[in-house]
Amino acid sequence: MDEQYEVIVLGTGLKECILSGLLSVDGVKVLHMDRNDYYGGESTSLYLNQLWKKFRGEEKAPEHLGASRDYNVDMMPKFMMGNGKLVRTLIHTDVTKYLSFKAVDGSYVFVKGKVKASLLIHVQKVPVTPMEAMKSNLMGIFEKRRAGKFFGYVQDYDEKDPKTHNGMDLTKLTTKELIAKFGLDDNTIDFIGHAIALHTNDQHLHQPALDTVMRMKLYAESLARFQGSSPYIYPLYGLGELPQAFARLSAVYGGTYMLNKPDCTVEFDEEGKVTGVTSEGETAKCKKVVCDPSYLPNKVNKIGRVARAIAIMSHPIPNTNDSHSVQVIIPQKQLARQSDMYVFCCSYSHNVAPKGKFIAFVSTDAETDNPQTELKAGIDLLGPVDEIFFDMYDRYEPVNEPASDNCFISTSYDATTHFETTVADVLNMYTLITGKQLDLSVDLSAASAAEE
Repeated sequence: MDEQYEVIVLGTGLKECILSGLLSVDGVKVLHMDRNDYYGGESTSLYLNQLWKKFRGEEKAPEHLGASRDYNVDMMPKFMMGNGKLVRTLIHTDVTKYLSFKAVDGSYVFVKGKVKASLLIHVQKVPVTPMEAMKSNLMGIFEKRRAGKFFGYVQDYDEKDPKTHNGMDLTKLTTKELIAKFGLDDNTIDFIGHAIALHTNDQHLHQPALDTVMRMKLYAESLARFQGSSPYIYPLYGLGELPQAFARLSAVYGGTYMLNKPDCTVEFDEEGKVTGVTSEGETAKCKKVVCDPSYLPNKVNKIGRVARAIAIMSHPIPNTNDSHSVQVIIPQKQLARQSDMYVFCCSYSHNVAPKGKFIAFVSTDAETDNPQTELKAGIDLLGPVDEIFFDMYDRYEPVNEPASDNCFISTSYDATTHFETTVADVLNMYTLITGKQLDLSVDLSAASAAEE
C-alpha cells in the first residue's frame, strides 16, 4: 500500500478485471483492490449454497438439487459472440490459455403469429443466411425470398469494395431506408434488428445502416466459425473463470491484487484530482482510479433497474431443439414493451450444474416494480422449474468528467444476455484511460470452442 501506482482499480467485476489486465499488458503499474473476499463483484459466480444464502437467507438448499459445488451460477450471464470484441480481447491478451470454451447450442427469437384468430406463441431459430431464410418458419414464402435477398446482400457486402454496395451509401442511408428497398415486413425487421444485429431498441432504424449491416455480418461470421447452431461461445464452468483469468494475466505482468480490503476511500487533492486510495489506515498513491459505480456513488446517476429471474430446471427450454445452452430474445414490440426481454439457459454440458440440471435466466429493463408479473412472458417459455428466484437491481452510469478528476467509472451491467454492450463500455474506458484504441486485429483461430 505504501507504493506509487499509475492506476488503482477498485472492484474485481469483469469490466474492471479486463481493464486491469489490458493496462498491465501495456506496462502500466496497477494495484487492484476489492472490498470483497472473492472475485467478480456483481458479475460473480455462485455455488448453490451461496445462491440460497443470497436469496433465501438461512434456508438450506434441498438435497435433490445435487451437490452445491457442482453449480456455478453466473450472476451476470452473457454469451460471447464467436468473432466478437470480447473474444478478440481474450486473444489479444492471451487469456485464452487460462480458459476452455464450448459452442452454445441455439440462438432463438420469440414471435407471435395469429392463426385462425387464436394467438400462437412461437420460439423460432434465428435465420441469418439466404439458405436459412428459406427454411425458416418465421416468414411466409414470399417474405422468405425477400429476406434471402437481403441476407445475400449483407453477406456479400464489403465496406472497402464499392461493387458490393449496389449503389447505396450505408453511411448515409438509414437502416429503415435500406430494409424498405428489400420490402421486408415489420416482424422480419424486428428479428433482424434485435436477434441478429442485437440492438436493444429501435433507434437503429433511423441511424446509418452501416452499423446494422456490420453487426449482421459479425453474427453470420461467428455462426460460420464454429459450424454450430448459434454464433455464441461460453466458458466451461461459466463466467466466474473470466475475472480470475484476467487477474492472473495482470499478476504475470506485475499487477498487484488485494482482496478483502474494506472501506476503500478514494482521496482527492484541492483541484478534485485523484491522489490515491485509503483502506485500513493506509493510503496507496496513484494518478488514476478505475472502478465500478459502488466505489464512487457521488459520481454516478441511476439510469434504471433490471428485473431478473433465476431458475433451476431438470430439462432444456421447450421448442429449442433440446438445446443444452441457448439464448432466446423477445423483441420489445412482441410484448408491447419499451425494452427487449432476454432468456438465457446453460447446463451441465458447460459444467455449470450437476448432470441433468439446467440454469435459466430471464432478464429485462424493469418497467414496473413487480418482476414476477413483468417477466411472465419469458418465464412461460421455460416450462416447469424446480426452483425460481426473483431479483431487481439498480443500474448506474458515470456523470463525472474523467479529464478533470482522473476517475474512470464503468456503467452497471444491463439486461442483455450477450457481451456486446459490456465490451463496448470496456473498450471506451480503455481509450479514455490511455488515449489510444485497442488493436483487436488478431488471429481468431487462437480461441477454439471445445467439442462435446
